[in-house]
Amino acid sequence: MSQSEAVIEIRNLSKVYRDFWGRPKVRALNALSLDIKKGEVFGLLGPNGSGKTTTLKLLLGLLFPTEGEIKILGKSAADVSKNERIGYLPEESYLYRFLNAYETLDFYGRLFNMSAAQRKERSEKLLDLVKLAPQSRRRQLKEYSKGMTRRIGVAQALINDPDLVMLDEPTSGLDPLGNRDMKDLILDLKAQGKTVLMCSHLLADVQDVCDRIAILYGGELKVMGRVDELLKAQDETQIRSSKLSEAAEKEIQDVLKRHGATNVKVDQPTASLEDLFLKTVQESRERPGHRNVTDHQSVS
Repeated sequence: MSQSEAVIEIRNLSKVYRDFWGRPKVRALNALSLDIKKGEVFGLLGPNGSGKTTTLKLLLGLLFPTEGEIKILGKSAADVSKNERIGYLPEESYLYRFLNAYETLDFYGRLFNMSAAQRKERSEKLLDLVKLAPQSRRRQLKEYSKGMTRRIGVAQALINDPDLVMLDEPTSGLDPLGNRDMKDLILDLKAQGKTVLMCSHLLADVQDVCDRIAILYGGELKVMGRVDELLKAQDETQIRSSKLSEAAEKEIQDVLKRHGATNVKVDQPTASLEDLFLKTVQESRERPGHRNVTDHQSVS
């Protein structure tokens, strides 16, 4: 699979939940189309009820779409064989409370038919990677804090050395140091050529690690594009420089250079991802049909 090839292809995806009598109850997704490319970190954002979790479950084959098509790692989402190449961290880690860290990873390694030697080697490597303290690795998970449980949850998501990693709220419950470790881990996965799809309500984390994002509202795609392009203020220009005199600050760029300014930089200022998110939600409430998709990819 080439670097530009899509790992996930979603076309006109819709999901309608029905009541006991088969009558439409909630339209969780409406005609969603997007591509996620090999080797990128993609953020799926939206307020509660926007369709993020439904999208993840459809990708994993845990739900079936009402309409549309999904290709993931070149296969249909309904093809369970694709899951051998996927690592998944759910929002709530459903782990066995009476197992310790080694036993937990050994159990998940068995699901992928890994040998005992492979399970042992992989477990040691992953527990070091997620920085779970050695003195905690023999304790039962019921004694773990939420942050420690999150670390072992990430380790189990990586036990099969997946090509695609799907993370739902990966920094939930982590302290600031753990939060930084998690973001470094995501960037390291990207450096290894893996594709990461993450959902998070912590927008600063998404801004730090994601190449592209999509914002959903009411089950519809409202914004999609590169983070740096979406946050750039198109109608403003800022000039930044070091070692400026008071007189030079009042001049335009040519005058700045004449006054001896160095490292002059002219660009467009950026907003925060939080600003973009809140603006998108507000516009979606006021203008239901409005979309801002800056990607040039084809999503026919």
